[in-house]
Amino acid sequence: MSVSLPLEAPVLPSHYQKLQEKIDGALGAATLQSCLSCGVCSGGCPTGAIGAPVDPRKIVRRLLLGQQDKLLAADMLWLCTMCSRCTVYCPVGVNMGDLVRALRTQLAEEGRVPPNLQKVVDLAIESGNNMGISQEDYLDTLDWMQEELQAEFGPEAKIPVDLQGARMMYVLNPREVKFFPLTILAAAKVFHAAGESWTLPSRSWDATNYALFSGNDYEGGVLVQRLADEVARLGCQELIMTECGHAFRSIRWGPEQWLGHKLPFPVRSIVQLMDEYLASGRIHLDPTRNSELVTYHDPCNLGRKEGIFEEPRRVLRAAVTNFVEMIPNRANNYCCGGGGGMLSLSEFGQERMAKGRVKIEQIQRTGARIIATPCHNCIDQLNDLCRHYHLDVKAKNLVELVADALIYEVRG
Repeated sequence: MSVSLPLEAPVLPSHYQKLQEKIDGALGAATLQSCLSCGVCSGGCPTGAIGAPVDPRKIVRRLLLGQQDKLLAADMLWLCTMCSRCTVYCPVGVNMGDLVRALRTQLAEEGRVPPNLQKVVDLAIESGNNMGISQEDYLDTLDWMQEELQAEFGPEAKIPVDLQGARMMYVLNPREVKFFPLTILAAAKVFHAAGESWTLPSRSWDATNYALFSGNDYEGGVLVQRLADEVARLGCQELIMTECGHAFRSIRWGPEQWLGHKLPFPVRSIVQLMDEYLASGRIHLDPTRNSELVTYHDPCNLGRKEGIFEEPRRVLRAAVTNFVEMIPNRANNYCCGGGGGMLSLSEFGQERMAKGRVKIEQIQRTGARIIATPCHNCIDQLNDLCRHYHLDVKAKNLVELVADALIYEVRG
């Protein structure tokens, strides 16, 4: 049964006027009225493809019909990973990813963020990182990794903390500190081999920003400002983000949205930095050290939303012997199903695994044994999917593969 839509959006209740402004800002040049209800967006959505109750057209229809209350009460706003694959296919350019986040801002203002997701944000605000890791444990982990670094490269190799005037400041995902410290070691190896001037901050070192998912603009701004303050405190010229897609998107997109201005320094992903090192000859790799077949997963926030497609591929081709693309890839790549805060929404765990089935099918077709991806959320989701679907494949960060392939040259 077709839905008869009004030619003009209805007059909204006063408490939704601010929401309408956010929706208009999210859509940019497009309008809700321009939606053709053609279904192309649904066909491009992995969630819709498996029959889960997310259909971008339903969101548009309910907004056009003035059914904000009904829409804001629906699970679909949290089941959507805001991957924006639907936007790539939309013939009129309706930006559904940003539209869904705009709707989540209303829920955040009303205190209706799912508790498990809000807890992650609260912990970051209160403790300085989203896992509540103490400064003592953080610094102990760095000391431990420095010992490992020096065992391989000698006492001159350092993992510097609070080094004033270092060229760049590097920030981490708390998963690295708590569960995957060897990724910190891998990055330190790359920086040491490149002769980089770098430092980690002793505080506000968490790159992540789950307020991007919760919709709370104020809290998103707080977390972005903390990173900016640390760059200023240490007198660094550039901020380099660890391999975390949403963290990169937050620091690139968030300042103007949440703080009202651009940051006074450049921000890059470590993937972009490694690509630069290779192009300039600052590091050299032996790809035969990574001989297993490797494929690449484009994180939605790093790829579709920030346009970083070729840098990771150049890095991989230099670091591994056998590389094969997933089909489709780049802007057409399927979301892994773990974005949008889904990893924190345990109440939707079954849906998260179901949403990732199309990704598993992509991986299986490549025959790869390793999935490289520069995003910790994607890595957790992909490894969960491989266990769930009994696929003998492991997800890895690019920096791990690069560090394993490093040819270290002693500098005179």
